[in-house]
Amino acid sequence: MLEQEITSIKKRIIEYAALVEKMIEKSTQGLVDKNEETLRQIIDKDEPQANNWEIDIEEQTTIILAKYQPTAKDLRIILMVSKMNNDLERMADHAVNIAEGSLYLIEKPTVKPLIDLPRMAKTTKKMLEDSIDSFVKEDSKLAKSVCERDPQIDGLKDQILRELITYMISDPATIERSIRLIQITSSLERIADLSTNICEDVIFIVEGRVIKHHKEEQQ
Repeated sequence: MLEQEITSIKKRIIEYAALVEKMIEKSTQGLVDKNEETLRQIIDKDEPQANNWEIDIEEQTTIILAKYQPTAKDLRIILMVSKMNNDLERMADHAVNIAEGSLYLIEKPTVKPLIDLPRMAKTTKKMLEDSIDSFVKEDSKLAKSVCERDPQIDGLKDQILRELITYMISDPATIERSIRLIQITSSLERIADLSTNICEDVIFIVEGRVIKHHKEEQQ
């Protein structure tokens, strides 16, 4: 039955999201703790697992569309799961990018105390958690709250960037390490943007309203 298939695909996207959330947490915590084993686990174990999830969910959504030809709200939900699947795949890629940058950084002297970056990572991960929760509960209010947090991420990124520019100007030897940190903050920012994408779709499904307030294209 279509209803059972939708329940199943929702469960799978939630499990996939849980893996991606863990990858984000581990990639930044691995940097803070200078834990090479954790960072390599993301690249060697979590990334292949995430890729398998993405492929399986894509196949399942294709089968549902072909077999049941859903309409109205059922169709919107299946299409949203397909889009979320793509968004989560991109988030997983960003988590891997963070892990790769962190592997470089943990072998070098610290440029600056890691205070704002863990805060940025924690807020970003919570945005993803709440975006998935808003989808499951069809909670447009929660989805809006996630969108409203996006400026916090932008502010933290800008603050980190300003500080790192100061370090690079005063000591050119820190340039390469600073650039790696900037790339990590950019990955976190993009994960947050992708989370707001999910929430915008939730708002559309629940309220029928289109909300586009942030960057038109995230990589």
